[in-house]
Amino acid sequence: MPLEQQPDAKGRPSSSNAAAPLLFETLDVAHQSHGRVRYRYTLPKGSAKLAPQALERVVRDQPGVTGVRLNPAARSIAIQFDGKKTSIPKLQRVLSHIPASVCTGASGAAVQAASCEKRKAGENVLSTGGDLLASALLLLTTNKVPQPLAKPATLAVSLPLYKDAIEDLLKEGLNNHVLEALAVAISTASGDQMAANATLFMLALGEYLEESIARRSDDLLKHLLHPDADTVWVERDGEELQIDAAQVVVGDTVICAAGAVIPVDGTVLSGEATVNEASMTGESVPALRQRGDSVLCGTVIEEGRIRIYAEHVGTGTASARIANYVQHALQVKSGTQLTADRLADKLVPWILGLAGSTWLVSRNWKRAAAVLQADYACALKLSTPVAFKSAMYTAGRDGVLFKGGDALERLSQADTFVFDKTGTLTTGTLVVTDVLAFDPEFDPTDVLDLAASVEEHYFHPLAHAVVEAARRHSNRHFPHEEVDFIAAHGVASVIQGKRVVVGSRHFLEEHESIDMGAHEEDIERLQAEGKTPLYIGLGGRLLGIIALKDSLRANTAQTLKRLRTLGVKRILMLTGDHEVRAAELARDLGLDAYHAQLMPEDKARILHELTESGAKIAFVGDGMNDAPALAGAHVGIAMQRGADLARLTSDIALLEDDIARVADAKAIANRTMKQIDTNFKLIVGANTAILAGAATGKLSPIATSVLHNGSTIAILLNALRGGLQAVPGSTRKGKKGAKASPKALPAPVNHTRPGKAAG
Repeated sequence: MPLEQQPDAKGRPSSSNAAAPLLFETLDVAHQSHGRVRYRYTLPKGSAKLAPQALERVVRDQPGVTGVRLNPAARSIAIQFDGKKTSIPKLQRVLSHIPASVCTGASGAAVQAASCEKRKAGENVLSTGGDLLASALLLLTTNKVPQPLAKPATLAVSLPLYKDAIEDLLKEGLNNHVLEALAVAISTASGDQMAANATLFMLALGEYLEESIARRSDDLLKHLLHPDADTVWVERDGEELQIDAAQVVVGDTVICAAGAVIPVDGTVLSGEATVNEASMTGESVPALRQRGDSVLCGTVIEEGRIRIYAEHVGTGTASARIANYVQHALQVKSGTQLTADRLADKLVPWILGLAGSTWLVSRNWKRAAAVLQADYACALKLSTPVAFKSAMYTAGRDGVLFKGGDALERLSQADTFVFDKTGTLTTGTLVVTDVLAFDPEFDPTDVLDLAASVEEHYFHPLAHAVVEAARRHSNRHFPHEEVDFIAAHGVASVIQGKRVVVGSRHFLEEHESIDMGAHEEDIERLQAEGKTPLYIGLGGRLLGIIALKDSLRANTAQTLKRLRTLGVKRILMLTGDHEVRAAELARDLGLDAYHAQLMPEDKARILHELTESGAKIAFVGDGMNDAPALAGAHVGIAMQRGADLARLTSDIALLEDDIARVADAKAIANRTMKQIDTNFKLIVGANTAILAGAATGKLSPIATSVLHNGSTIAILLNALRGGLQAVPGSTRKGKKGAKASPKALPAPVNHTRPGKAAG
């Protein structure tokens, strides 16, 4: 496919070609290194949907390109290339001139067919599948090919192997490809065509299966990416318009009906719909979303129609951030992976030395060729990333997003867990705990109902908690006049000719001149218990107080107990809450230590002190003030409802509002690292035994190749399978997308008169 064109002064195609629409609107180098470049791109507004496989084939067919990885969700394309055959400027020109028609819409099939024809014509090196087919045919016809043609036939099929080995030797030095090429060359030169052909076949089969397993693990991780909406319906100036998804801005009113992919993160303004959120939370049961509810980009409307206020768009959405995390996970190696790679490379010269020693002692070329068949590199280099990626897929499916293999590895090392309190150990949702009445004509239920009658018009967490508490009890409504909302203070109205106010102490004392001196003892008691007082005034006097408190998550204690069984030595709590409430919670949960009345910078300081003492800390938090601690810990875990900054600075993000997922993440990390360690021992043990058998003449080159490649494939399949198993000890019921654990039930309300202790 000729794509090279002469660019104009701006680097775009010349006018003679300008009539053909181009694929990319913009194409910028995001990162480059020796033999590798990663581009960020945008597509023209209104263009047809990109066909990723077609684009990959077009790029892969260019001279010098050795590898392509496209991530449509992140609008990124990474290219590996041979610096002797092409360059970054040349690749930039080629990519800039790709016509839109070849990689969008139905033309993808034509591009694939063209690529196949090009490969059939011999313009590119045979693919792995082609190598496998050629080597299989050669092996089957070994005894049927006339002797004068036997060696040339073997040589022809082995040329790609020799070519790769020479390139690797010149660029990287000795590696497993060089050893494999030497083994085939020795068998061919010594006239053992059966051994040479069988070795070629086993190498091709092993490479094909290894590549398939590695790609499968990549594909599993990519399944965490979410569908993009191409066009979006918005309401502007009272009219409904269909625009390109890239044109949506914060503040737009987005309209989504049945079958639509929600293109933004936002809040429902009106309407109601059942939304399939499995792609984001793993929840298989569609959730009802109506006014005031949050919705996420990448989720799908199953029934209904809603209007959404766009709060996050484009790269700011949750699904876009997940796409970036997945891309990072695919590209960045963990410490364990780097160690395995270095060990594999270091063992290559030793194997070559053993093969040479075997020949010097036995003067038997077959033994030397057999030794060269059994290297550690393939299994060592591939099994670790396969285990990581399959485990990360399982975690993502079950509500935990690891932002890379390194995060998983560090979580397995964590021996100390430090939790923020509010929104982490607790639900972060206020519930009414006490109602105090200070007027003999009003009992506590009357106070609650009166407050709820005016608060039901106010969209605020405190107001919501009061209204819900009233609904669970008498739910009696007091008729009132129009409600006034006083920003940052409270609400006011008129009931039976008397002014009623509900809000903060400052509001009632400073704005309404209501004296609270007679009730200081009750107020101080509630505050000492870590409760938030809401004050109700009627006719210029204090009618009562409603106390609210954040409730403990239903499964917090169970989760902490499970963490201890997973090897966690210490569990601590950091909170800005009062000392009394913090001590009570720490005692109830059996925590090893706690720190109360902290400022955000105090949390980071305490983590630093713990780290200096040798602890490997996993910090779990949800607020913006937790960001310094999340970033400074050995590994940071952000809760699902956490602030954007907290989720951005964390290493692990929970996709469900369930603290049990923290223990699930630790279980997955522990299991994965244990499996990697087991695989390492199997690799070393199996290949050492194979090497010993080859060096002593017990195994022929054919037998060595079969055993080596077979054991490598078995270990890779075990790594893939192990990562896909159910999370050990998880409280999450059922299969993928099973319903998460229920939220904590509301605490009972204590209705008390002044002077009586609240329960």
